[in-house]
Amino acid sequence: MTLEIRKDDLTGPEIRALVETHLEVMRDQTPPEAVFAFDISSLQNPDVAFYSAWNDGTLIGMGAVSRITDQHAEIKSMHVLKAHRGAGHADAILRHLEQTARAMNYERLSLETGSYEAFLPARQLYARHGYVECPAFEGYISSPLSTYMTKTI
Repeated sequence: MTLEIRKDDLTGPEIRALVETHLEVMRDQTPPEAVFAFDISSLQNPDVAFYSAWNDGTLIGMGAVSRITDQHAEIKSMHVLKAHRGAGHADAILRHLEQTARAMNYERLSLETGSYEAFLPARQLYARHGYVECPAFEGYISSPLSTYMTKTI
């Protein structure tokens, strides 16, 4: 396995298709009022650092860090294609996003994910990396459909 994680401008057809796949999965698994996934234009915002993950030249995943304040950022658009799950790619992407956030002088990373069964693997991933549940943060409201997690980095 040769995993390469690189900054991406979201202009390539492969990454655009992956973002659309991510949005479709979120819409299929989440009630409309609880879909907070960023579309391509939101991911291209200057306050978002977006990365694509490639395994031996094949796009397999993505993730982003979105500025909340000068000290606090949010993990957005974490996704590994189903055929590539279970090989440690999500762990590698998450570590890369944390390193990126540290390099950008953020002190805290937070995230929102679903609170039901389909999102259990995501919650377990974040918990393995030291994220703990927290109240809704900037821009979110408390909801039984969402789980909010945070970590001091």
